[in-house]
Amino acid sequence: MIVFPAIDLKQGQVVRLAEGDMARATIYGDDPAAQALLFAQAGAQFLHVVDLDGSFAGRAENREAVESILEAFPGHVQLGGGIRTREAVEGWFDLGVSRVVMGSAALKDPEFVRDMAKEFPGGIVVAVDARDGMVATEGWADVSDVEVVDLARRFEDAGVASLLFTDIGRDGLLKGVNIDATVDLARRVSIPVIASGGVKGLDDIRLLALHAADGIEGVITGRALYEGRLDLAAAIAMAGRG
Repeated sequence: MIVFPAIDLKQGQVVRLAEGDMARATIYGDDPAAQALLFAQAGAQFLHVVDLDGSFAGRAENREAVESILEAFPGHVQLGGGIRTREAVEGWFDLGVSRVVMGSAALKDPEFVRDMAKEFPGGIVVAVDARDGMVATEGWADVSDVEVVDLARRFEDAGVASLLFTDIGRDGLLKGVNIDATVDLARRVSIPVIASGGVKGLDDIRLLALHAADGIEGVITGRALYEGRLDLAAAIAMAGRG
């Protein structure tokens, strides 16, 4: 199982939000590249980066910060946030991003996402963000009437690399991952699932790793790392046992 340390970008700074609320952002640094390097030194081979401003604007708003991360981090960078056009997808892959995360586009223009998955095999991750079991989009500002598993199943045969499942009600709150909902989704679809939202410590990593055979590919963690509640090297070691 892969551990993805998270770097969320807001106006060039490294932040974490509470329940996806931009007004509830905690700033953890102003040098994204330095943070990426620290994660690499702790053993991370994968990184999850989100352009939060881009999620709301529908276009890249933290390009300079993302580029600095790509230059500093020697591993694989997974990027999301406002990536909704072919030009944007191609541009990020050209710059060295390993995987592109698409959320709002997956709900509103699924054929476009399917086309990108065919054009970039193994490069597209579909974000399935849930609030009370329903899909949320536009930086989590809008909640749809589509159930999480229904959206996920639309991409079963599309060739997407993974589903990124986030329980918004837990994100950034250190409440613990919604293990039951995450594993249930993984069991109901054939696409590997990445867990996100609420990681509070090593026990979350252990429990998720136990379900690697059910289709749990990885886990994203942010605030727990920044606040010293989770040691990244220990988390990577624990994930490797799954």
